[in-house]
Amino acid sequence: IGSVRPFVNFNAKNDAELLHRAMKGVGTDEDVVLMLLTSRSNDQRQQIKAAYKKAYGKDLVSALKSELGGLFESLIVALMTPPTLYDASQLQKALKGAGTDDDVLIEILASRTGEQIKDITKVYKNEFSAKLEKDICGDTSGHYQKLLVILLQGSREEGVDEEKIEKDAKDLYAAGEGKFGTDEETLIKIIGNRSAEHLRKVFDVYKKLAGSEIEDGIRGETTGNLEDLLLAVVKCARSVPDYFAECLYKCMRRAGTDDSTLMRIMVSRSEVDMLDIRASFQKKYGASLHTTIQEDTTGDYQKALLYLCGSND
Repeated sequence: IGSVRPFVNFNAKNDAELLHRAMKGVGTDEDVVLMLLTSRSNDQRQQIKAAYKKAYGKDLVSALKSELGGLFESLIVALMTPPTLYDASQLQKALKGAGTDDDVLIEILASRTGEQIKDITKVYKNEFSAKLEKDICGDTSGHYQKLLVILLQGSREEGVDEEKIEKDAKDLYAAGEGKFGTDEETLIKIIGNRSAEHLRKVFDVYKKLAGSEIEDGIRGETTGNLEDLLLAVVKCARSVPDYFAECLYKCMRRAGTDDSTLMRIMVSRSEVDMLDIRASFQKKYGASLHTTIQEDTTGDYQKALLYLCGSND
């Protein structure tokens, strides 16, 4: 369940006018901007954008950009971007220029549904006149690249195949801990293609065989980006909210906050499963996500993030 839901008595024209007034004259009323935009769904924000253009003859996002700055501006612009386009742009940014931001590739491709990935691929092509698969292949290599390409197909199997559970578990065990050297092909084929519920059953059988969790096997047998991606896919198969709770914890509880990750997760999960992420965070770390964000951020940026988080646990 998300923390941000469609606003009940929604009126795009009124909202556009409120934003216009908040930005008029000297200085901007940031509180109006952040309270309004964090309490509307993304779909409603798109309607406000259209109403604003109709009433004032200019683009709302450009207007916001000229009035705001820093992390707060980045967060508001992210909130104003349709979710699929937001994911596509995050991927494009991760692939563009020198070096690749593998954390972004891993997070998005491991956690999105097959449908979402297919939509992202389409939007990426329209928006950037490039093929996402080609761009990813140009920037990655080896088994890591192969698993990314499998995930990019967005065609994970559905349901549980009882016949295959035992065999998959044995194959995973044999591919890793059960032998000298690692058979990565088998790992990525099973973990990349089976449904989440099927994988959860496989992991249970694997634990009986290996005497330890599949995550331990992956950590022992693989390294680098492949290890990170396999672990992310396994964690998402177990529980997507748990995966994001862990990502949020890691991006804040360090020296300095990784704001791009914090922002991306808060924006992209606010309408999907933020309440579940919050519950998971509380359970896992004995701290509330709300308080943790409060301690790690400041200003209007902090206020907006706390609205996206919803109440304090």
